[in-house]
Amino acid sequence: MTSRSTMVLIGVASLFAGLVIPVANAQQASGPVKVVQLTGLVGVKDNAKGTLDVQNGQLHFVHGKASSDVSASSIQDVVTAADSQRAVGGMIGLMSMAAPYGGGRVLSLFRSKIDTLTLQYRDADGGLHGAIFTMPVGTADVIKKELVAQGAHTTAPGESTPAAAPSTSSNKEQKQ
Repeated sequence: MTSRSTMVLIGVASLFAGLVIPVANAQQASGPVKVVQLTGLVGVKDNAKGTLDVQNGQLHFVHGKASSDVSASSIQDVVTAADSQRAVGGMIGLMSMAAPYGGGRVLSLFRSKIDTLTLQYRDADGGLHGAIFTMPVGTADVIKKELVAQGAHTTAPGESTPAAAPSTSSNKEQKQ
């Protein structure tokens, strides 16, 4: 009886370890990240899947045979957030809604966590654009830090560019 309870305990512990390890590895990811560009990049269709990378002062999005670049210095705001999406989607998710007594609604409770990265940038003509990306958990903050290090700006609380730090302290002095 003791060996059976030990086996169950080991199985539960390995299940939890399997859930935690991928998240820890995702936070250390460097290089191209698989993302979905929901909307916003010029010349890219909505919901385009591709890879996102920051290199040589450029945010580089590659989808299929085409690519799109945004200069880090033209980025006026970078915001990251945690979100979730349906785990069961597409035709199966739609068909499950027809299950009797609301049984299909249970599938909508199963959600997977994702990160979002939102950019506000200006093009070469000075036009204002925005782009939204979804990516695996833990990778949006890494990309944001790389962009800020290469010249992008952010207005998110708690993190600011070196040029924005003195202006916030002078605002506090004026209020007092």
